[in-house]
Amino acid sequence: MNDLVDHLFRRQSGLMVSTLTRILGPRHLSLAEDVVQEALLKALQQWPHTGTPTNPSAWLIQVARNRALDVLRREASLAAKTPEIARTISQPPSPAEEVDDQLAMMFLCCHPAIPRDARVALTLKTVGGFGTGEIARAFLIQETAAAQRIVRAKRLIRDLDLTFELEGLPLERLDSVLETLYLMFNEGYSGSEEFCEEAIRLARLLAHHASTRAPHVDALLALFLLQSAREPARIDAQGGLLLLSGQDRSVWDAARISEGLRHLDRSAAGECLTAYHLEAGIAAAHATAPDFESTDWAYIAGQYDQLYALNPSPVIALNRAVAVSRCQGAEAGLRAAEAIEGHPALQRYHLLPATLGRLWQELGDGEKAAAYMRRALACECSAPERRFLEAQLQSMGR
Repeated sequence: MNDLVDHLFRRQSGLMVSTLTRILGPRHLSLAEDVVQEALLKALQQWPHTGTPTNPSAWLIQVARNRALDVLRREASLAAKTPEIARTISQPPSPAEEVDDQLAMMFLCCHPAIPRDARVALTLKTVGGFGTGEIARAFLIQETAAAQRIVRAKRLIRDLDLTFELEGLPLERLDSVLETLYLMFNEGYSGSEEFCEEAIRLARLLAHHASTRAPHVDALLALFLLQSAREPARIDAQGGLLLLSGQDRSVWDAARISEGLRHLDRSAAGECLTAYHLEAGIAAAHATAPDFESTDWAYIAGQYDQLYALNPSPVIALNRAVAVSRCQGAEAGLRAAEAIEGHPALQRYHLLPATLGRLWQELGDGEKAAAYMRRALACECSAPERRFLEAQLQSMGR
């Protein structure tokens, strides 16, 4: 029973909160969330005794609406609008309105005035229906810290009197939404597959809506699809991470790769080359290589060169160093990685010492390789990554 309610709540929560926020106004986002939460609690209390309704989704929506009306009648700030709101709230939204509501909620949660980390947390909570605890675990922070991010974001929405709209928004507002989805997917890729799937779902909504369809949206969706297609082969039977070289490509999601390549083709319609295009091109090179040895590492290194020109990030430089090591040899890769070893942003980034460890191992210096692997293990990383690093260190006999 609880599993059914969890599934329904995750699926319906974001939709109900979005629709109620449109009706009540963004200032009353917390009220919308509260009445949806109460609908869930009522289901947990009643359904074990009365049985699951024939249409549980409709039941939840109706309970949330009724509760919202009860609160409205006592809410002084909404008293004048209560009759109008009551008429609106009694009319179920059409499928097109449901999509519009979710997209408008995304733009609200991703407003540039809201800090980046809070945008992701708020979007996951209000649009995705994820709990604060789940969000905290993905960000590797305390639940209270995640809750504070969400509270601060809601306060900004209220204090700045932000609007709930979709049409006519400036391009930078779409860029903020895409950046948020990119961060959401990255968080999920190292910790929560559900976050990845939510980022894909929302990117699909953007890519197929007339108001938000754009080449760089297709590029981002292509990146998500091509990356996630490898998910079935990333973890071994012991829960450890498998690198590309050790993955069984026969279990990659062929349908998702095809969809990703279609969106990558569509993304070429624009005149602007974005980081999403370049990263999707890298993901496509991996996804279409029949085996690891056939990977076009020179092309990938070239894509990273262009990426670095757009965004001179030390993480991009590290990824480029890996590609260089594959197409030019371990020594060339080591020189590229050592050039950024002292960068402040990488001092607690486990993939830098892990990469240096692998390169020193390939060059035959087991002592240096093991030292770097131990440094990698001292950094924060996901459980599968930790098991992989421990296995690497053990294989060195250190």
